[in-house]
Amino acid sequence: MRLSAADHVRTQHRAADHRADRGAPDTGAAGTVAADPVTRDAGALDVPVQPNVLAQPNIVANNIAADHIVPVPRPRSGLGRPTPVLSALSVPGIATVAVVGMGYVGLPTALALHRQGIGVIGLDVSQTRLSAIRSRQVDLLPTDLGRLAAALEDPGFRVTDDADELAEADAVIICVPTPVDAHLNPDLQALAGACAAVVARARPGQVLVLTSTTYVGCTRDLLVTPLAERGLRAGEDVFVAFSPERIDPGIAEHEHTTTPRVLGGVTPECAQWASDVVGLLTESVHLVSSAEAAELTKLYENTFRAVTLALANEFAGICRSLDLDPVEVTRAAATKPYGFLATYPGPGVGGHCIPCDPHYLLWQLRSSRTPAPLIEQAMTAIAERPHQVVARAVEVMSDLGRGLGGARVLVVGVAYKPGVQDVRETPAVEIIPGLEARGASVWYVDPLVPSMSLPDGRLMASHASAADEDWDLVLLHTVHPQHDYSWVSRSTTVLDATYRFESLPSRHVV
Repeated sequence: MRLSAADHVRTQHRAADHRADRGAPDTGAAGTVAADPVTRDAGALDVPVQPNVLAQPNIVANNIAADHIVPVPRPRSGLGRPTPVLSALSVPGIATVAVVGMGYVGLPTALALHRQGIGVIGLDVSQTRLSAIRSRQVDLLPTDLGRLAAALEDPGFRVTDDADELAEADAVIICVPTPVDAHLNPDLQALAGACAAVVARARPGQVLVLTSTTYVGCTRDLLVTPLAERGLRAGEDVFVAFSPERIDPGIAEHEHTTTPRVLGGVTPECAQWASDVVGLLTESVHLVSSAEAAELTKLYENTFRAVTLALANEFAGICRSLDLDPVEVTRAAATKPYGFLATYPGPGVGGHCIPCDPHYLLWQLRSSRTPAPLIEQAMTAIAERPHQVVARAVEVMSDLGRGLGGARVLVVGVAYKPGVQDVRETPAVEIIPGLEARGASVWYVDPLVPSMSLPDGRLMASHASAADEDWDLVLLHTVHPQHDYSWVSRSTTVLDATYRFESLPSRHVV
């Protein structure tokens, strides 16, 4: 239910009274959160850009007016939600939460908050995205689509492009994309614009939680420092924290409530208040000593994943050279109950996270001349993987007595992972032009991706009758659950970059 002005004032007073009654969390030396991690049960002016922010890549002062949020791309997918673990009544003073950025993280976050009885303001400057949400034409799991339909009927759940509504919220969660640019440097335009809009409308008593993956120190640069210039002190007037998102698109098992969240406050008081807000989303909040520790935690998580994926792809090549099956070997190794994490090879690494996030760390390390050769090599290997797929296609066709020149090639699946519509950073956008550059005529089929843009600006549409045609080469890139791929067995030559079709007689692997 939308609060009236009088209700909003009463909510502010409740928040102030509650803060006065609360004690600070256990602290260690120098007023920081105790070194032992704590797991808690979930029970208007233009803002000038700071000098240290101007030194960051892709932040232009004129592009960060407080009344403008840089448009957010339309990431997709969401998660199912089990029974709520908290009710809104268990967090005094938190009646309305604003979610800035209604993409693949923000929309599921908003729906999870709504399930707890929290009033939600979903902010996004993309009218296309807002229209898609209102018409329910978004990539969510079926359970979340049902929840979206119900939420849109509730006056307490509203989506808007009016940033001034942020002032009505008791807490603000920032969920905007943080990609890299063409030079693999952080592209912080969307994040900087969103933070500037939040800062310009922040009011005493608000809790501000940044969830977007970013460099270490960003929370202070884009929130704490400009807030202080407005006279709002973190830990006293407003409560600022970093709690990185943890969402596995398309996987219902990894739900908000059952996935622990890491959180680091700018002060212990910030951590206490922000953990109450994040605790509405999850059963446990793991507190760390600072926002910076939480920022680096997220970079470590995704860098770890990048390194293991690069190793899995390299090991697949080793297995092929020894005439062994990498999936069989990986499954066997995974029987060891400790010291091994099963990671399987594929056509490459896509999505908004793994191909991008380690570059935030590498960029920051370069500024301090700190070497990270293992991470650099892993990211190089990830970048090279689509080219290896193309080279393998050339090799397979050459071994059959013909090259790719003039060949009819079908790429099966172009989403970056099974079960999603997302094509951001998908290896397919490099594989398809690579095959074409070697003379092939290329089509794709993907039941979840009706069309996609290629790097040269062309719009390619999914082939409607691909299963009924003959192809010189079928390249398996992404196979979605609950879709029929039995027709692939009729193909004379298959390059299986998914390593999933073990029984195909015409199968080759990368």
